[in-house]
Amino acid sequence: MEKNNQNLFSGMRVLIVEDEYFLADETRRRLQDLGATVVGPAAKVSRALDLIAREHIDAAIIDVYLGDELAFAVADELEERGISFVFATGYDPSSMPGKYKRFALCVKPIELERVAVALSLCRPD
Repeated sequence: MEKNNQNLFSGMRVLIVEDEYFLADETRRRLQDLGATVVGPAAKVSRALDLIAREHIDAAIIDVYLGDELAFAVADELEERGISFVFATGYDPSSMPGKYKRFALCVKPIELERVAVALSLCRPD
């Protein structure tokens, strides 16, 4: 990782919503290396919503499919609170419902430098 990228997320509290343990852990470690404080990871929608209610969050990375549930309720809550987020998925981006097409979608494996740019550009209305 380039030296100038080491503080991309400096001071940010980033929620990770991801049900695959190894992906969540790798993302957590990489975010911490880039200066973030990680909230979570949350592997279920209910856990993510609980963290949103209890913790200060500046941004989030949301896996669309969490086991047998979709994470759109998490996106809706973040949008309502004015918190920037990006979706991360290994699925075809065309499968996203129209309501969410205006939010950044990062195809897995995600590149955190691109996530940082997307988060800075995709503030909820």
